[in-house]
Amino acid sequence: MRKKVILSGLLGAVVLVVWTFLVNGVFGFGSGIERRPITAEQNVHETLSASLIEPGRYIANPELTASGTFPEGEPVFSIYYSGMGHESAGKVMLVQLAMFVIAPMVGAWMLSVSSPLILLSYRRRVLFFAAVGLLVAFYGGITNFGIDSYPPKDALMLALLDVITWTLVGLVVAWRMRPEPESLRQGHMARV
Repeated sequence: MRKKVILSGLLGAVVLVVWTFLVNGVFGFGSGIERRPITAEQNVHETLSASLIEPGRYIANPELTASGTFPEGEPVFSIYYSGMGHESAGKVMLVQLAMFVIAPMVGAWMLSVSSPLILLSYRRRVLFFAAVGLLVAFYGGITNFGIDSYPPKDALMLALLDVITWTLVGLVVAWRMRPEPESLRQGHMARV
């Protein structure tokens, strides 16, 4: 079973890498939402470089009104500064690639220890991964909107992308994690 989990996880990782490359690299969907261009980028970069010295997450609010409240309709900006420059891109990519291998591997292991009811049905195995995608989408995507995050439409689109991604990974992992014929006979006998 261990070999099956590892091979399933690796196949899932391949699907995850290829899908992410297509969605972000070829079609620019996710990266288009997460990294939009800024007009007068050089001026903004100079201002941020002078203002933000420590890595972290920053909020830029409009100036308070005379009554001490924030003015209506004025934008609030959320700024992330990791403390890294472009020279770190290769190292960050390696960490992300490792996560692309680890996540499907953990999912395949979770599936391998799930109930026989799930394991005996391809559809249920795929739904298992779709459910993981829903959890990721709920905690990482849909709730990631607000005054200092994504607009609701973008958060919803990124959450939908998470569900689709995990379902695609699930299609492959579920196919590879099919039970051995002996398990199928035992499952059939238990139902009879």
